[in-house]
Amino acid sequence: ENDSDMFAADYKETTNDRNENYQPNKFKVNDEFDMFADDDTFVNVTSPENKKSTKSIPDVKSVPIVVHEHATGLVDNYDDADGYYRVLLGEILDNRYHVYSHLGKGVFSSVVKARDTKTEEDVAIKIIRNNDTMYRAGMKELNILKRLMAADPENKKHVIRLYRHFEHKGHLCLVFESLSMNLREVLKRFGKDVGINIKAVRIYAQQLFLSLSLLTKCNALHADIKPDNILVSESKNTLKMCDLGSASDASENEITPYLVSRFYRAPEIIIGLPYDFALDMWSVGCTLYELYTGKILFPGRSNNQMLKLMMELKGKFSNKTLRKGQFTKQHFDDDFNFLYHETDRISNKEVIKVIVITKPVRDLKTRLLSKTSHMTDEELRLLTSFVDL
Repeated sequence: ENDSDMFAADYKETTNDRNENYQPNKFKVNDEFDMFADDDTFVNVTSPENKKSTKSIPDVKSVPIVVHEHATGLVDNYDDADGYYRVLLGEILDNRYHVYSHLGKGVFSSVVKARDTKTEEDVAIKIIRNNDTMYRAGMKELNILKRLMAADPENKKHVIRLYRHFEHKGHLCLVFESLSMNLREVLKRFGKDVGINIKAVRIYAQQLFLSLSLLTKCNALHADIKPDNILVSESKNTLKMCDLGSASDASENEITPYLVSRFYRAPEIIIGLPYDFALDMWSVGCTLYELYTGKILFPGRSNNQMLKLMMELKGKFSNKTLRKGQFTKQHFDDDFNFLYHETDRISNKEVIKVIVITKPVRDLKTRLLSKTSHMTDEELRLLTSFVDL
């Protein structure tokens, strides 16, 4: 199996179980405003807003209001063993939000979909786990979101909007605008294993760069940008950066080798160099490649293999750069030759091989230009610009 051919739709490292029963109905997309309608990849696949599946997220009217069975019990009864709130479908949160669907669960929180009974709008509510560490992380995310919103009052920078927050049974709850699906789901549904149209990638790229500009303006690092953490509207022509649970002030940049999900992790993190806003730009670059090709750019099984894949694509890191890295000796010898860690197929034990890498062996341009046979002149021009990005 070629490491470079791991398909984005198969990535499950941090994928949640949101809307797992949804099966799209199939018919030809005719909406002239659908940014994917001119791409053969999307013909015969419906947009969720055009025709609802009977197995889609339930309508709020089909989920009657219920009272939590432990309403008179101890606070501990509301939570599972890991501190996640046991939310009930039909439950009313904060005397306002009628919960009607579970969207998923992550390290920091669980997420539900609810109807705001005051505005009759759908919202997504992030319910932070009930322990001190998670609460502090949630408050940190809340404060960064407030800064970002204050710097973008007209909502033009493509970062998820936080409506308000409240506390419920010892849990910090963040109320967000509700969006249709994330980019991982877009790839699975509309570009499985082949990617999406270059015009769509261009529009998404412009919006992602606007979100990066807002983060930079507010001196914040997202530190977990990937398709799973980018939501799109029902029309699929607008995206929003979401899930700032790993975000921090740029000045906090603590050296750690496991910041950012691995496939989207910049080399300076792995080597142990001081990092800044460029780590988010790297993640966006990996994401854009994935959107266009349907394949993960650096599908390394470890930090060590990530470095190997990066050098195969871009060439060797300079000795000057490697000298400054806190973790360089984990991956390079004293002469800065690469120490590749792999598992011996016979003994099943880890072996270390010295590999001398000087020039790139995987050309990014060639890989991106391999899909040009059926392109129009305009699409070819856009792709050439994309390669140079």
